[in-house]
Amino acid sequence: MSIYILGIESSCDDTSAAVICDGYLKSNVIASQKVHEAFGGVVPELASRAHQQNIVPVVSEALRQAGIEKKDLAAIAFTRGPGLLGSLLVGTSFAKGMAIGLGIPLVDVNHLHAHVLSHFIKTEENDEVPEFPFLCLLISGGNSQIVMVRSPYDMEIIGKTIDDAAGEAFDKCAKVMGLPYPGGPHIDRLAKIGDPKRFRFSKPHIPGLDYSFSGLKTSFLYTVRDGMKEDPAFISNNQADLAASLQHTIIDILTDKLAKTPQLKEVRHLAIGGGVSANSGVREAIQRFCDNRGIQAWIPPRAFTTDNAAMVAAAGYFKYLSNDFCDLSLPPYSRVTV
Repeated sequence: MSIYILGIESSCDDTSAAVICDGYLKSNVIASQKVHEAFGGVVPELASRAHQQNIVPVVSEALRQAGIEKKDLAAIAFTRGPGLLGSLLVGTSFAKGMAIGLGIPLVDVNHLHAHVLSHFIKTEENDEVPEFPFLCLLISGGNSQIVMVRSPYDMEIIGKTIDDAAGEAFDKCAKVMGLPYPGGPHIDRLAKIGDPKRFRFSKPHIPGLDYSFSGLKTSFLYTVRDGMKEDPAFISNNQADLAASLQHTIIDILTDKLAKTPQLKEVRHLAIGGGVSANSGVREAIQRFCDNRGIQAWIPPRAFTTDNAAMVAAAGYFKYLSNDFCDLSLPPYSRVTV
């Protein structure tokens, strides 16, 4: 009998539902929230309100696209955290209510685990997956981590940011340049036509494998500030070069720590995940990094880099097979690491 898992993701500003059958993706529906663009960032209260409006039609559409009914589900997997608490409460409450109504198990998923396991979203066209153990560079707006992945249940953080994340650096520097939110995609677009060596920005000197991006943001801000003192049109005259230099510096910081990771010698596979893994420069740099070392690079389809329920359902499928179910009394949580 086929095992259908419904995944629900509501950790930030995207409401998503997906269905996986025996590990294969059958549907993945995402409702994005445009309301935050006017504020230059996600407004938590507006996000939770939009989730309440979107979750019923999104789940209904995911089931329709999968060609199944609610009674066919074996379990419901949902993002329990980390994320915005108000947003998580909407997804958590809906998942609990639906599981109770259907009399089926509930599976809670760590949002960061889901990003790591996004490489296990199988489709009819591609069912290849990484080989355990593997390293994963998890890079997003809130996290920058190097994770040793020994199994779907055994993940160890061996390096992490001590302050800001790579995605935050992209977005905050884009804001300094006057680019719309989210700024990461705009930096990516401009970097393709800019000179990555035009400007030099500060790189951190953090011991071990931990990251830091706060100094880079400050260095970028000072470069723009000083440039505008001499030329009020400094940003517009150097927009592409600023973007390319910023992207080049962030990639250097990320790959420098990866190269120093002792566990790199133990694995034959290196994956990336999280929103920043959609960046063209990052994807190309990781592919080169792996090619130069004779290891296989796992670069997710862009559809699975941002928050989505397919990765939640994939992670939930592993937990379902292990009978690792969630008690209905467990609340969502806003902060946690892998």
